[in-house]
Amino acid sequence: MVWFPIVVIILIILAAAIRIVQEYERGVIFRLGRCVGARGPGMIILIPFIERMQKIDLRVITLDIPTQEVITKDNVTVKVNAVVYFRVVNPVDAVIKVLDHIRATMQLSQTTLRSVLGQSELDELISRRDDINHRLQQIIDEGTEPWGIKVSLVEVKDAEMPPAMQRSMAAQAEAERERRAKLIHAEGEYQASAKLAEAARVISSQPGTMQLRYLQTLTEIASDQSSTIVFPLPLDLIAPFLDIMRQSQKTPQERQ
Repeated sequence: MVWFPIVVIILIILAAAIRIVQEYERGVIFRLGRCVGARGPGMIILIPFIERMQKIDLRVITLDIPTQEVITKDNVTVKVNAVVYFRVVNPVDAVIKVLDHIRATMQLSQTTLRSVLGQSELDELISRRDDINHRLQQIIDEGTEPWGIKVSLVEVKDAEMPPAMQRSMAAQAEAERERRAKLIHAEGEYQASAKLAEAARVISSQPGTMQLRYLQTLTEIASDQSSTIVFPLPLDLIAPFLDIMRQSQKTPQERQ
């Protein structure tokens, strides 16, 4: 029974001295209030009642930025939200240089989102979103670097525009499609006219091709048994017969 209090004291000391740090964590050690570095992963032995440890998670943190109402450079009110991916690369700085590194990153991300989108136009937000995401990532990463935080990715998820602006953009897109359709139709007409002009030059150089074209057209029409064909007969084909008829109608004196 004499050893029982001693055993209890030893167990209490061991419980206060031994700490387990997971592979994805680091333990920042404070000795009498002074930071002496980070340890881990694995089992860490602390000096009881003298050293204290604070664990920091090193895994990537996904931070949802709530919807922000932003006025763009061209005075359009847009509601946007985004997501930020970051992780702690220096656990000592994340503990001693900022009170709450997650909350601080959240506030900095919201402010940066409003600032960057306020300097961008609506068309840039829609068509060049990758550039905006890259700018957001650079600015937020520079702001969080003193805290030992690395921002790896920022993505603007959604941009909600007023209904009137959506209707205007839909009308603009429809007008753009009509313009492209007219240009394509005009280009087709131009190419067709060039081919027709080339065909006309070929036909004018070889008059017999017109008769061949007539015969080809007749063949195509004749495939339908129920149709009535009215086909113009070229005079060049019956000219020899007309000469023979004229010769036969002449008197012997006229022939001589």
